[in-house]
Amino acid sequence: MKICSLLPSATEILFALGLGEAVVGVSHECDFPPEARRKRCVIRSVLVPERHSSVAIDAAVREHAARHASLYELDVEALRELRPDVIVTQELCGVCAIETRDVLRAIEALPGSPTVLSVHPHTISEMLDDIRCLGEALGRPGQAAHVIEDCQARIERVRRRMGGVTARPRVACLEWLDPLMFAGHWVPEMVGLAGGCDLLGASGEPSGYVEWERLRRAQPEVLVLLPCGLPMERARRELASLEALAGWEDLPAVRQRRVWLVDGPAYFNRSGPRLVDGVELLAHLFHPGVWGERIPSGAAERVPG
Repeated sequence: MKICSLLPSATEILFALGLGEAVVGVSHECDFPPEARRKRCVIRSVLVPERHSSVAIDAAVREHAARHASLYELDVEALRELRPDVIVTQELCGVCAIETRDVLRAIEALPGSPTVLSVHPHTISEMLDDIRCLGEALGRPGQAAHVIEDCQARIERVRRRMGGVTARPRVACLEWLDPLMFAGHWVPEMVGLAGGCDLLGASGEPSGYVEWERLRRAQPEVLVLLPCGLPMERARRELASLEALAGWEDLPAVRQRRVWLVDGPAYFNRSGPRLVDGVELLAHLFHPGVWGERIPSGAAERVPG
């Protein structure tokens, strides 16, 4: 069996299921586990974040959406050469990865009929359901059950540890910094599990734009910056846009030095098993005296006040 994965979260799941050798093609963003980087890239984005500001990226996304145009291009010739039996794609977000309808259109010219599997989670439980479904479809139900059980056990451990917490900080999670966007889907659920109270997002609901005045009035005690798709070194360059906002220094999170820049692509943006690592990371940031366990090196850094 040969598999092409068109989104990073699916690639992570496939490797977790022990199907790394079967993966022959990936997207340009599939960088975990490191072995995924050695696979052939079969998709590219029309945007190059390193060359554009966040404002420019957002404008381009809106312009493509207005034209109902995809932000991604499949390398059909590469697919023709690889001849995958299965292609894994998604239906959640046309900004994050190519959508199923675009994949179906692109593979019409391919010989044979590869099976197209699509994931579309909005919550952690739906992410776990996707692991189960992929495991069943690809002949790895036992490994899928093992991955799910491990994730559930770790989540339950956080839930028990945070169960005795009485002071839950008021939290705002920003998925984009200019313009401001709050994080939705599974992130508010992650915040709740980690002992926080999300001020802007709702579990299972999409992310969205938020006016600075609304964020300022919310008075978050903890601010988590997790720009979608941007590695931390790239995201650092966007911090100046926040610090220039009128009243920034008056936010409780800023005054208390509880503004955190985190690795969004690794632990929050992608609907794969590492969301559980993200829950544990938030538990540490919100309640270090309760959680107290070490977090991955480079996962989070305090933004200077």
